[in-house]
Amino acid sequence: MHDTALAAHLATGAGRLLRGIQLGASPDMIGTRELKDLGDRESQDLLARGLAEHRPDDAVLSEEAADSRTRLSADRVWIIDPLDGTREFSEGRDDWAVHVALWERGELSAGAVALPGLGSVLTSDDDGRVWRRPGQLRLAVSRTRATPLVQALAAELDAELIPMGSAGFKVAAVVRGEADAYVHTGGQYEWDSAAPVAVAEAAGLFASRIDGSPLRYNNENPYLPDLIVCNPLIADDLLSRVASIMEEDAR
Repeated sequence: MHDTALAAHLATGAGRLLRGIQLGASPDMIGTRELKDLGDRESQDLLARGLAEHRPDDAVLSEEAADSRTRLSADRVWIIDPLDGTREFSEGRDDWAVHVALWERGELSAGAVALPGLGSVLTSDDDGRVWRRPGQLRLAVSRTRATPLVQALAAELDAELIPMGSAGFKVAAVVRGEADAYVHTGGQYEWDSAAPVAVAEAAGLFASRIDGSPLRYNNENPYLPDLIVCNPLIADDLLSRVASIMEEDAR
């Protein structure tokens, strides 16, 4: 399998496993740490075995495994989040995802985001869309903790807020045309955005840090706290408004 096909294969397999665990959970496990940990562990094991079998020479950066500095000198690094949205998963919701991405010599070269609750997987091989300028903006936001900057941005734009779960699910909503933008400032790591960004950029969406600088992966510190993923026709306006809000807050 080529890299994107492998990413899709692994993400789909992990998603199928997780969906089975979720649907088979007893009522007393719903919403518990036990169910979250079980999902994280089982998905990590499946993805680690798959990468060891199919790409044994590549490095791996995962939320659920010990990091190794050897990846910093590697040409190819798989960046994975075995279960993005453990809270939603444990609560029996559908808005969670599995992320599998490949970073290769400075760039994201392949990615897949499985959406097991929807029975679909998005990949960086999917055809790009023709994006049109939207009417009232729809912002994908956290269902539990939309940040003050995002709330201020929504108020300034008179945007509709669409609450949903995991980061991958929010980016997928933009890719699927169900939202126009996802603006995040609350803190994330590389595994939260690598696969979603690979998929989004392949679909023709704009993606960057909130200051407009590029998203860089396979850093020594994988903390990557903010991003914008949006319809490319509104990117300049969003970046300008975010900069204005941040400047005002700094005064």
